[in-house]
Amino acid sequence: MPTPLRWEVPPRSWSTGKASSLTVTAGGKTDLFLDPERTTGLLNAPRLLGTPQGDFLASARVTVGFAAAHDAGVLLLWAHERAWAKLCFELSRERVPTVASVVTRGLSDDRRSFEVDGDHVWLRVSRLGRLCAFHASTDGTSWHLLRSFSLRSTTELAVGFSAQSPAGDGCTAVFDDIRFTPRRLGDLRSGDVESVESVESDAALSRAGQMPPRTGVASPLTYVS
Repeated sequence: MPTPLRWEVPPRSWSTGKASSLTVTAGGKTDLFLDPERTTGLLNAPRLLGTPQGDFLASARVTVGFAAAHDAGVLLLWAHERAWAKLCFELSRERVPTVASVVTRGLSDDRRSFEVDGDHVWLRVSRLGRLCAFHASTDGTSWHLLRSFSLRSTTELAVGFSAQSPAGDGCTAVFDDIRFTPRRLGDLRSGDVESVESVESDAALSRAGQMPPRTGVASPLTYVS
């Protein structure tokens, strides 16, 4: 992404690899959810965020080492602690890999979209002015609209990555085929980007700098400590 990424909440561990991949391991009992049935919630899942300007699309193939229910790899849109949304590839209570999402405007909702026959799926989050959209794909080419919404916030919108393990002892998610398109989505319902040229992370992110030496791997993902 053409903006520095910062760990707002650090993970148990993380690393970058070849082809602009990012591996994130969340600790146990970590989540992002403000339960409407309770007075408290959890906002302790790791989150790596950057704040691009203007409309954009951000996508990645997400592979998760599922162990416990609700383990997930997440693409995240974040305005502030009471206004955010996450698109998840998670393990359902029935132990089925599932695409699910949460939109939080004061309190969180919870929506399951479809089950996935496999260990990975492509997720995409978009901003179109004040509108946000979630899409998913099983092949990285054909995109399906899951939901569109507004966070009703005038705060700058950050985008990034997370992993969670609300009921388990930890979860590792791998994000690869990371792409960022600094343009407006062409067709909301079809997910078509039309003639817009995608800016792949290995080109777009490299202009912003380098990862810190502790990763030991050259990567176009830009990290700010």
